[in-house]
Amino acid sequence: MNDLPHTALRGTLHLLWVATLAVPLMSVLREPSATRWLGVLGLLIVAVAYAVALREAKLWVLVAATLVSIPLVAPVGPDELSTWAWIGGGAAGFAPLLLSGVWRWMAALGAVVLSGLVGFFVTRDHTTYQMIAAAVGLTIVAMAGLPMWFAGLLAQARAGREARAELAVSEERLRFARDVHDLLGHRLTVIALKAELAGRLVSSDPEQAASEAFEAQRLASSALEEIRDAVHGYRSVDFPEQLEAVRNVLQEAGIRCTVSDVPVEGEGATQLALALREACTNVLRHSHATWCMIDIKREDGEVRMTVTNDGNEKPSGEGNGIRGMSERLAAVGGQVTVERSADVFTLEVVVPA
Repeated sequence: MNDLPHTALRGTLHLLWVATLAVPLMSVLREPSATRWLGVLGLLIVAVAYAVALREAKLWVLVAATLVSIPLVAPVGPDELSTWAWIGGGAAGFAPLLLSGVWRWMAALGAVVLSGLVGFFVTRDHTTYQMIAAAVGLTIVAMAGLPMWFAGLLAQARAGREARAELAVSEERLRFARDVHDLLGHRLTVIALKAELAGRLVSSDPEQAASEAFEAQRLASSALEEIRDAVHGYRSVDFPEQLEAVRNVLQEAGIRCTVSDVPVEGEGATQLALALREACTNVLRHSHATWCMIDIKREDGEVRMTVTNDGNEKPSGEGNGIRGMSERLAAVGGQVTVERSADVFTLEVVVPA
């Protein structure tokens, strides 16, 4: 059985099911004989079976109750109301929602055909029963199936946004790993060879061994300096370029983004760029945002960046990304504040100008 998304959709399904049973109930209550209570019993069985099938994912309960209701409900009520046709229509409409694959349509068609057979044996008018069942089934699919389909598309879009954010982070990590490998691979190999050669020459040619050891030390110092430069280049991010990249990523994800850009330079620009990257990741992964505003101001020797978005999911606690951002900015005299109001999330970053 498909997972039924969203509580509102469940409520819509229950409402449609009740509406489907309304006509059969009125028809059964108009029956003058005592058989009306058999009809009421049949409708009650079907209603309970539907609730069980929806909650416990036991579709066979609903199928069995539908078949049991035929001898209880079909003969009861005026012929012109086609009592059981509405139950068959409900089965035809809910089958595509509760099943998957080709079975959903086969079950819907089977419910319409079964309604025709019931109509033939009860009133000799199978056409009316089939038309009612088909109309009720199509109505249910249109009113509940389309919202479920759209909800599925939204879930897929959100999963795609999260995957794209994670892919961007993974690609950046792989790029940095390749840079480190390229820098260290050759140097470490040469250092190992120099150290091994120095060990062999220490007894036979101490002067040459000392020279080789000094060369290994020089290579190690050079490699350390290159790694520091690489890390600094990795951490140093062009702030205007990062702003434009974030705006493009959010707009491609369907989020309306507005940016007020103020020139920022130096270490403050690097720290703001890293904070902006983290804020963009949070918007993509932890919200259902439809808009995002990035406001940057320079005042009193500080640069203040405020990132505000809607669709806040109200996480239970502070995430590792924000915590790490706070620690990093505290080391350079900056600070991070977070505010949640209704479904609006505001992240404010302040760094020395």
